Parts: sequence; C-alpha cells; structure tokens
Amino acid sequence: MPKTAELTPLGVASLALLSEEPMHPYEMYQLLMARHEDRLVKVRPGTLYHAVGRLEDNGLVEATGTEREGNRPERTTYRITAAGHQALDARLQAMLSTPVNEYPLFPHAIAEAHHLPATVVMGLLEERLLALSADLEFLVHAEATVSAKGLARKYWIDITYQQAMRRTEIAWIRGLLEELRSGQLPWDEPLATPSELSNKPKESLGKRS
Repeated sequence: MPKTAELTPLGVASLALLSEEPMHPYEMYQLLMARHEDRLVKVRPGTLYHAVGRLEDNGLVEATGTEREGNRPERTTYRITAAGHQALDARLQAMLSTPVNEYPLFPHAIAEAHHLPATVVMGLLEERLLALSADLEFLVHAEATVSAKGLARKYWIDITYQQAMRRTEIAWIRGLLEELRSGQLPWDEPLATPSELSNKPKESLGKRS
C-alpha cells in the first residue's frame, strides 16, 4: 500500500466518494461538480479518470463491472477496497492534525507588494475585496441551500470554514487599505538597497535588549 502522503487531494476526494457507494468516474465528476467541490480540489474529467486509475493500480479501489448506454463509451464502475478505507482514514487524520505551509499566492504577493505604488496596490486590493465579497455571498447562499435540504452539518462544515477565512481576509484587507489611505503606513518611499542596509551602523538597526 502506498504511503498516505502520496494520496493527492483528488485521490482523497475520489476515495471519499467511493466510500459512499460504487460509481464510475464520470458519475464521480458530476457529483463533485454538483457539490461545488471543485472549489476544494482541482478536477477535470481526464484528471479524475487518471486519479482513479492510479488508485486501482495501488489496490485502493477495484472495478466491479462495466456498462454501456447506447453509443456511449463503456463505463467502468469502481468501489473502494479495505486498503482504500485504511489509506483514506490515515490521510484524513494526517491532514486534520498537521499544519502544512501550502505556499498560497496572496501572502507572497503581499510580501512583494512594496514594489508597486500605493495607488496601484489600493486599486488592486479593492478589486480583491469585490471578488472576496462575491465569494462570501456565494458561500452564505450555499449554506442556506444545504440547511434547507436538511443535510447534516457535518457534511458541509467546510462551507462555514471557508466563510470564516473570507471574512478574516476581508477584514484584514480593509484594515490595510485604511492604513494606506490615512498615511499610517508609509509606502511610496525609496527602497533601501541590500548594500545600503549592510553598510548601516549596527546601532541604527536596533540593539537586542
């Protein structure tokens, strides 16, 4: 059996679906899209078929039969194996317990934003706020939809997590914009070069207490 760390996000999603019931990859793809899980994992029909094939090679899923409807291509139905259940459980436990730096783009962009003029940065952050607000509105609507259907909350707690993350980012960006507008955060000043910093007297860089 492969190491659980080798399970990709799409592999985890595939095993989770097949733990519900046997299905063929296209049915899995339709279900992922219907549940908007493409917000959590990158998924396309081709990559999903490849992921399921790799799971089968590793003994985590197995084919149960094939079917054909009319002139459509043959579809193979898969089910999760006992080894697949073990691998899924182990990978989920590791994902839940161990923080991992996933190298998100926004913190990197913020770290290098000083290369842009303040007016440009503020304009771009305003654009991001609009996108985040629209995303948050979608998530709130999604919560209302699944709540109305009576679906147990344990199946969609990721929606409330994503809401919390969007609200936190929105609040942080609004605070940064206020600092930039008020001048509390000086921005458009000449950058000190590495050589200038290295030639500064040590006392001017601060002393350890």
